[in-house]
Amino acid sequence: MENGSSHQERAGALELERAGARLYTVTQGRGAPVVYLHGGFADHRASLVHVGALARTRWLITPDVRAAGRSHYAGALSWELLADDVAALLDHLGLERAVVGGMSAGSAIALRFALRHPDRAGGLVLAAPVYAGADRGLTPAQRAAFAAMDAAGREAQRVGVSALRPLFEALPEAIRARALEMVASFDPASVAATARFLASGVQPIATLDVLTTIATPTLVIPGADAEHPAELATLYAARLPRVTTSPSSVPLAAAIDAFCDARS
Repeated sequence: MENGSSHQERAGALELERAGARLYTVTQGRGAPVVYLHGGFADHRASLVHVGALARTRWLITPDVRAAGRSHYAGALSWELLADDVAALLDHLGLERAVVGGMSAGSAIALRFALRHPDRAGGLVLAAPVYAGADRGLTPAQRAAFAAMDAAGREAQRVGVSALRPLFEALPEAIRARALEMVASFDPASVAATARFLASGVQPIATLDVLTTIATPTLVIPGADAEHPAELATLYAARLPRVTTSPSSVPLAAAIDAFCDARS
């Protein structure tokens, strides 16, 4: 396997069969690999909005997470299954290691990947983390948001993905239009599977103290709303042994690029 340092241009879409799903991924750019994972009710297009500029300097790998986008899956989800999907993607691409990160629930997948496959995480990016550990559970705001997603997911199985529209009504017009265009192509059964998983409240870690065992250099970027409390990022940063932080005001692609430069 290679370490991803080649500067050959690599772009296109690929599909990987694993554990009952055909997993879809888009890659572009050149250089060292960065895998970036979107959050709930999104797909690789959401990742590209935030980090697409990384393709100018990195080999940017943006999967549709299992049960999202074109990675259809109606079965039970777990953080272990999702983390192992990332490891399988690296195998498929011939990569021994990569920087792996994500936004919101995607950051939880990246975190679980680093815990399950520590030798394969060349760096870790946790943007807008959600989960404070099983001992703390979800906040009231998170429980309410996930319950709304679960209700919409159940309704989507009955009437189609138009049931998701109310979830995006509060967004600014341009962002709402982009989100609605994205989810219009989603598979209702996959949406329901994701919603059930998120609403269950299952956590990727038992306690925040698990973070003290992660030797991988880690970039933490705080969230900016009640579902992604900024204070949670502070708790993460206090426990991670090799942590860098960046304010949410810095463009995400720029923060990740600087982090990758510092560790290379």
